[in-house]
Formats: sequence, structure tokens, C-alpha cells
Amino acid sequence: MKFKKELRRVVIFLLIISAFLFLNNSSLLTKGRDGAPYLLAHRGLAQTFSMEGIEGDTCTATRIYEPEHPYLENTIPSMEAAFEAGAEIVELDIKPTKDGQFAVFHDWTMDCRTNVQGMVSDYTMTELKEIDIGYGYTADDGDTYPFRGKGIGLMPSLDEVLSYFPSGSFLLHIKSNDVAEGRQLAKFLADLPEARLEQLAVYGGDAPIAALQEELPGLRVMSKATLKSCLLSYEGIGWSGYLPSACKNTQLHIPEKFVPWLWGWPNKFLNRMDSVNTRVIIVAGSGEWSEGFDAAEDLTRLPKGYTGGIWTNRIDRIAPALRSHQPRDRASLEIR
Repeated sequence: MKFKKELRRVVIFLLIISAFLFLNNSSLLTKGRDGAPYLLAHRGLAQTFSMEGIEGDTCTATRIYEPEHPYLENTIPSMEAAFEAGAEIVELDIKPTKDGQFAVFHDWTMDCRTNVQGMVSDYTMTELKEIDIGYGYTADDGDTYPFRGKGIGLMPSLDEVLSYFPSGSFLLHIKSNDVAEGRQLAKFLADLPEARLEQLAVYGGDAPIAALQEELPGLRVMSKATLKSCLLSYEGIGWSGYLPSACKNTQLHIPEKFVPWLWGWPNKFLNRMDSVNTRVIIVAGSGEWSEGFDAAEDLTRLPKGYTGGIWTNRIDRIAPALRSHQPRDRASLEIR
């Protein structure tokens, strides 16, 4: 008899805990969120390529699909096209130059997609303007090069981009784990007004992001270290509704395969992160190779009513598809 009473108490306790976890983390009981998803255009409007067998040193310019548009990644025309198509945020890659500026360029070396060799840091910004960044693109194993000769003068500096789009929201990518790059970027950004900094976020290696965060603690940043620190802490205690300090004022790029395991996903989780000035971007697949929601059918994998961020490599396809499914209230999508 005593055993049955104890068992009943345990069962009741477990039921109470289960009910609490459900009620405190269910989006079913959360007030609906207004607006629509906001779109992050990876590298602006870029040429895309097959992800099959891709590795860290793969030259993606030599495996592009047959071009459907005239834009090259990380250029002002590609960013302008992305914003005009419907992007709220544009992602771009930055590299330090020989003369202390930041050039907007993706690859580790110039060898793959340009007509020169070496690193960005081997050249001044003036010299980089003379390079053909469309030189190496081919969709047919080198039979033709549709962008050769068309990329001269198209590599912009970070300063040029921010000046050309004075109200544009950007995600800056430091493509290294060099702490000096974080300090250099902090020095550059420190001269910008606070309102402009609110439109920017930075991600990259642990070391430069830590240095940047130390210099500019109010800037929204992300690295593998900040991502793990937030999400592991949140998984441990987020069920209670408490938000770890590591989740405040940051950015989260979360692969779609992991999101079902987040407490309160989607609406309650998004509300919690909104409350601490943290932006949530969902990326496709495992998130390892910048996979995005690039076709209309990809949107069917998102939760109904999802209003967080979406990473896409084809803003020209996804923005119209999203508009066809739900009206977009631009005012409600202002990035804070």
C-alpha cells in the first residue's frame, strides 16, 4: 500500500512537470506573431552551384549552374538587386587589404574566380579595382566563361557598400580566425553612429568575434563559440523561460534539422530571443555549407506562421514565392 502511494505521488509529480513544460514552451498557447519572415540574401544575388561533394577548398566558380541572371556575388549591383527583390538583410564577406581597408570578397585566395593569384591582403584597394572578379566563372567545364571581362572594377570596399546603402541592413562575415581582423573591424565600425550599428551584425571565427565583442559590446555578433554558448545553455535551462546571458544581443544561425529540439519553437522561442535583441536565422540542412531556402517548395518546410529570418542563396526566387503565399507588411519587418 505504501509503495502504491509513493508511486502515485511520483506519477502526479511527473504529470505536473510535464504539464508545466508543455504550457511554458508550447507555441500553441503563445500569442501569434505579426508580419512575415525576413529574408537574408547570402552574398547578395549570386551565381549558385551544385553542393554535391563540396569541400572547404572547392573552387565554386568553376561549377556554377547555367546563369539565370547577370550578377556576381559580393558586388554592389548584386546587393542592390537583392534589396530590390525583397531582401531585408544582405550578407557579405570581408577581407583586409594591403593598405588597411576591407575589401568585399569571399575566397581565401584570388586564384579561383579572378585573373590574378595571391591573397586579397597582397593588394591595395586601388589594385583590387583593376582585377576581373568574373574571370573564372564557368558552367560548362571551361568551354565558355560568361562573366570573363565583366568583373573589372566590381570588387567594392566595405566603406563603399555602407555609403552606397546608407539605410541597408548587412551581415558582415569575417572569413578568418585572426584576432587582428576583429580589432581592425572594431576600429572601423567604432566611427559609425549608433543607429547605423543597429543595422549591422558580424559573424566569423571565434577569435576575431571575441575581440570585436570586447570592443563593441552592443553590436550583434555570432561565432561558433557564441552560438554554442547560447544554445547549450538554453537547452539546459530554457524550458523554465529563463534566458541565459549568452543569448543576449547576438545572432543565431540555426540549421533546420535542429530547430524542433529548441524549447518553445517556433513562436515562443522567437519571442524570447526578440526580448533580448537576438536575431534568429534558419538555414537549410545541416548549415555546414551555407545551404539556403532556395526554391519555393523549400518554404513548405517552415512552421506555419514563421516570422523569423530565412537564409537564401536565391532571393530572386524566394521573395516572390513568399509574397505569393502571404502579404508582406514592410513596416512590420524593420530590423531593429
